[in-house]
Amino acid sequence: MPIDSAQLGEADIESVLEAIRPALLLDGGGVSLVSIAGNTVTLRMLGACRQCSSLPATKKYGIEAEFEARFEDLVQILWAD
Repeated sequence: MPIDSAQLGEADIESVLEAIRPALLLDGGGVSLVSIAGNTVTLRMLGACRQCSSLPATKKYGIEAEFEARFEDLVQILWAD
């Protein structure tokens, strides 16, 4: 059963990030949770990921796609600098 935005918590977000982090760590990067406000999640890329030429694809087809697969359209992702 999909989770709704009223139930969305840090543990839910971290479960997605934990699935993604191993791939990012292979290239010296990472991702961290900055904040959750309702259904809006703000994330920050870390390490080598911040300057990687693949960053737009990693965000869209890696991280954002994983959130969409888990939470459908319930989560909006914003990116902190």
